[in-house]
Amino acid sequence: MPDKFNYDIDYSTLDLREHPELYRVGKGEQGVLMVEPYKGEILPHWRFKTPEIATESSEKIYAMFLEYKENNDFVGMDMARKFLQMGYTRARRYTNHKGGRKYDENGEILPYTSDPVKAESARIFKVKWDEAKQDPDYIRMKKEHQQKYG
Repeated sequence: MPDKFNYDIDYSTLDLREHPELYRVGKGEQGVLMVEPYKGEILPHWRFKTPEIATESSEKIYAMFLEYKENNDFVGMDMARKFLQMGYTRARRYTNHKGGRKYDENGEILPYTSDPVKAESARIFKVKWDEAKQDPDYIRMKKEHQQKYG
């Protein structure tokens, strides 16, 4: 499958802004903590501990998404979208499992909890994630990137 995220590339030495042809969207959040220079640019702003922090974080990352868009940088847009998605999924995990761990040492699912603070953080990230993935330019650029590079 050509559009599958390629884990065989040494991303630590690769600047995907210089080589966007090597980037594959993959599924979900694949590669979010690997692809440079975007990981280094976005990760310092990614936080979800409280709704206030999640609001500031999601707004900053969405602003970066728009800046990448202005620069016609699809890879940056997709990485920002992945960080917004990861803000949602990680906050949901902390909502459902105190401490963020889903499984115990035996691989059994830990008891579910309900943390309303983390649930609100997740909701905040979900709004910005939805905005990013539904952006008409993002949709067009994603299709073009996948048609051109896989």
